Amino acid sequence: MGGLIVFAFAIPVWSAEFRKVDAVVPPALTMQDMRGVDHDLSNYKGQVVLVNFWASWCPPCRKEMPSIQRLMQKMAGRPFVILAIDSGESREEADAYLKGMPVDFPILLDPESKEAKSWKVFAMPTSFLVDKHGRIRYVLPSGTEWDDGDGWRLIQELLTE
Repeated sequence: MGGLIVFAFAIPVWSAEFRKVDAVVPPALTMQDMRGVDHDLSNYKGQVVLVNFWASWCPPCRKEMPSIQRLMQKMAGRPFVILAIDSGESREEADAYLKGMPVDFPILLDPESKEAKSWKVFAMPTSFLVDKHGRIRYVLPSGTEWDDGDGWRLIQELLTE
């Protein structure tokens, strides 16, 4: 498996760009969401997957969450999945945040940040775009407006491959 590198320095909110990576096979990701549904990243081959690491205490995470919800609605019926991983927080903390920001996509809990460490996440939010073959193609160590701009464009490109 190739090395996955996420930049570990401070990045001003909303200024980072998507980093193209050379089709890296991601670490295994098998987790339950807050509803008790199992998710295994390897089961989503044939679909483009947005893996988003976030936390409720993170202002850029909070800012981008509504756009992830809008993206989910725009992508209804297409081969696209969002796996949002709340990292370093308890279920209660996630629940409290989600009461004010209800979402239609799976929220997976990583209270000990084990998955974040496995994926070498050093900044919140950090997002990975995984192609239909299950390989990481883009990394964004910052927030963005997912339903417009570069994120939207890159997802569309990955869907047409």
